[in-house]
Amino acid sequence: MKVEARVFDIVAIFGLVVAVVYGVLTAQMTDDGIEPIGTIALLLSGGLALLVGSYFRFVARRIEPRPEDHEDAEISDGAGEMGFFSPGSYWPIGVAAAAALLSIALAFWQPWLIIVGIVVVIMSVAGLVFEYHTSRSH
Repeated sequence: MKVEARVFDIVAIFGLVVAVVYGVLTAQMTDDGIEPIGTIALLLSGGLALLVGSYFRFVARRIEPRPEDHEDAEISDGAGEMGFFSPGSYWPIGVAAAAALLSIALAFWQPWLIIVGIVVVIMSVAGLVFEYHTSRSH
């Protein structure tokens, strides 16, 4: 996770530096002053990358180092079980369809369809999350 944190930190620094340079150059080269949309977009992009990098750094402190975190790691160090992945779930298709429905409802601003889309998104995400949840009754 340390490698991923470094990558996002580099992207964050780049975004913030470019935002400052962009703001200064637009202020000097135009009569209108600082161009706000591009400057804010670059600042927010840098901030988002910083947020993700901070999360990866936070997680990296709490888990054991992975083979990717070692400079002298071999490919065979990463062999073995990677985790559990659902072999055949239809819920991701439902989540995608629900997100598409909600997106269309927002694009055309249909309040009744937005409500339906939110309900369908919540139901499909709940189905995906609790797909393998089994309750044991006594």
